[in-house]
Formats: sequence, structure tokens, C-alpha cells
Amino acid sequence: MPNALSEKKSCCILGRLRYVPRSFMAKTSWINRNNRKRATVKKYAALRAELKAKKDYQGLSQLPRDASPTRVVNRCEVSGRRRAFIRRFKISRLTFRELASAGFIPGVTKSSW
Repeated sequence: MPNALSEKKSCCILGRLRYVPRSFMAKTSWINRNNRKRATVKKYAALRAELKAKKDYQGLSQLPRDASPTRVVNRCEVSGRRRAFIRRFKISRLTFRELASAGFIPGVTKSSW
């Protein structure tokens, strides 16, 4: 049976090396909630597009709140952090800095001038 402490640690396998972030993960309930929102958005996407084309705003208001794509939050794939998200890499700035310093992101170098 795994230890509760070992379950809390998240790891990211990049190539052959394993990376464990220093910062703690976001609560899994927040991550799961965001995943449920993504599923709801996907479920109602066609219906929302149809109602918008008809300009049926009354019908749009009858849909669940989480059916709106604006309610989905971008989260770091490694740590689950939602703030300071870098879209190009799909990770937060803190994770990006750690990975770049360790040399795990190809083509990224520390700038100096």
C-alpha cells in the first residue's frame, strides 16, 4: 500500500530523466473540477454554437454555467498551478524556470547581456 506522503509528490518524466518539482501540487479537487468543466464545455459545444447562431440568448442562459469555455482555467501540466501560466509550454513560470535551469526544455537557454 503506497504511503500518503509519496502520493502527494508529483513527477514528470521528461525523456529518460525524472523531474520532481520543488513546489507542491495544487489540490487534486481543483484539478478534477477543472477537468469536469472541460468535459462539460466539450459536451455542450455544438449546442452552444447552434444557440449562438440563432441568437437565442434565453436558450443559452438555460445551459449549465460550466458549459461556457471562459470558466475553464489553464493549469500547469506538472504542478497544477493556475497563475503565471505559459501557454506555449503549458506549464507555470516557476516550473518553467526549474525545468529550463535543469536543461530539460530543448532550445531554451538562460539569457545574459
